[in-house]
Amino acid sequence: MKQWVADVIRQKEVMAVPVMTHPGIEQNKHTVREAVSDGRVHAEAVVWLTQHYPCAAACTIMDLTTEAEAFGAEIAFSDIAVPAVSSRLLPDAESIYRLQVPALSAGRIPAYLKANLLAARAINDRPLFAGCIGPFSLAGRLYDMSEIMVLIYENPDAAHTLLQKCTDFIMKYCMALKLTGANGVVMAEPAAGLMSNDDCKTFSSQYVKRIVEAVQDDNFIVVLHNCGNTGHCTEAMVATGAAAYHFGNKCRMEEVIREVPPTALAMGNIDPVSVFKDGIPSQMRTAVIDLLEKTKGYPNFVLSSGCDTPPHTPLHNIDAFFKALAEYNQQ
Repeated sequence: MKQWVADVIRQKEVMAVPVMTHPGIEQNKHTVREAVSDGRVHAEAVVWLTQHYPCAAACTIMDLTTEAEAFGAEIAFSDIAVPAVSSRLLPDAESIYRLQVPALSAGRIPAYLKANLLAARAINDRPLFAGCIGPFSLAGRLYDMSEIMVLIYENPDAAHTLLQKCTDFIMKYCMALKLTGANGVVMAEPAAGLMSNDDCKTFSSQYVKRIVEAVQDDNFIVVLHNCGNTGHCTEAMVATGAAAYHFGNKCRMEEVIREVPPTALAMGNIDPVSVFKDGIPSQMRTAVIDLLEKTKGYPNFVLSSGCDTPPHTPLHNIDAFFKALAEYNQQ
């Protein structure tokens, strides 16, 4: 994977790795609920996308509830929308100290391991990126997002205890994902973007770095995704030592990429909702060409969506995304 990163940077053409799975789910006539619960349905969606689009890497579902459910959080499922944590698991700081780090047999973790195993077996012409949540984002889902923002100031010891437990589980999960044959993991840490750069370092990056140091090697990389970053905490993201950084559409890609080391990939950041889902092909073409022009001085740029493309993203907009990239590369 280190060689793959170097190759992506070295070649003249811009590569694309949009984070998308839902179009494959829909084309295979399955629901979101089925895909996030059944590893085979999940894997078949990922495989369908690799067969129809020239993505430089395949991505599994970005599900920010899987790990929270393993800890015991209640999850609301839908046939047409991504799962969501429906209620707070930890009512107070004292409950943090009683919280147990779950086994990998909890919740839907086995289904996700199965999805990656089946997808890794089926896809051999490009890397496969699994998905996981970041430590601070997981802590926020267990403790409540608003409440944890208060906790980090009023009771930082409890916050760090929770973050350590979240980190221990995510690390264990990433090691298991690595064993499935996945070539990397897209770690979604959007809640870290709610903090200042310094707080992001303290309550997110130092924990992400521990995971990176434990699992990233020649054959497996971490792609750190933070769509909450408006540009104010890119330094904190880079402090993790991840091999790639994935940015949301809230920031200016041409500005944040300056802070990314030239040996690491900078990925982003076409709006997944207003352009991918709700836009029209001409709007997509304009957005892609404009972004490519703004980042053309950076060989480490990889074109992507700003976050996971949502359910019911029309194929004609995805087609326009790749067509615009092909036109640009040809020129």
